[in-house]
Amino acid sequence: MGDAAVVRAGFLEKRYGTKTVLRDVTFALARGGTLVVTGPNGVGKTTLLRMLVGLAAPTRGSLDVAFERGRIGFLGHEPLVYRDLTALENLDLFGRLYRVAERRERIGMLLERFGLWDARGERVASLSRGMTQRLALCRTLLHDPDLLVLDEPHSALDADGAALLDGELVTLAGRRTLVVATHDPARLAPIQSAHLALERA
Repeated sequence: MGDAAVVRAGFLEKRYGTKTVLRDVTFALARGGTLVVTGPNGVGKTTLLRMLVGLAAPTRGSLDVAFERGRIGFLGHEPLVYRDLTALENLDLFGRLYRVAERRERIGMLLERFGLWDARGERVASLSRGMTQRLALCRTLLHDPDLLVLDEPHSALDADGAALLDGELVTLAGRRTLVVATHDPARLAPIQSAHLALERA
């Protein structure tokens, strides 16, 4: 990947006190590439993704991400939407924060795409876990980020929701840089250009 790399990690290590979560993680990801991160629970997949988006700092090693924070879309284990707001109100709020151009059109398109248009006026607290995950995906994609960092994005989705996400990832592959942590790497085989299998530190 050479000089075209937009995400580069060198001998990355993360410790919490005496516990080492990651050790000597090294990779480079080119613009438009897809890195699929796999491994059993507890090997540091979530920690690595949190470092990529600036929510955790490495203990040792180097990490270079060429994108500004505002050009990164992050989907973690928590949906990061407000339960007391409706689906539409949540996306409108985040659209304002990200200064999304033609915000209402973009929000409407995403709600339609992820099958949430009819539920747009419902408070998040009343939505199922799967519908909340769909809304979290809308939030993540709303500002059309250059780098998408997704931690188990298929989690809680039903078959229809998972198929919608698969289609979206196929569309984004090659156009956006993707880092996806998953327990099911075969599902991402059509789009992955690199694979990082983490082991216990």
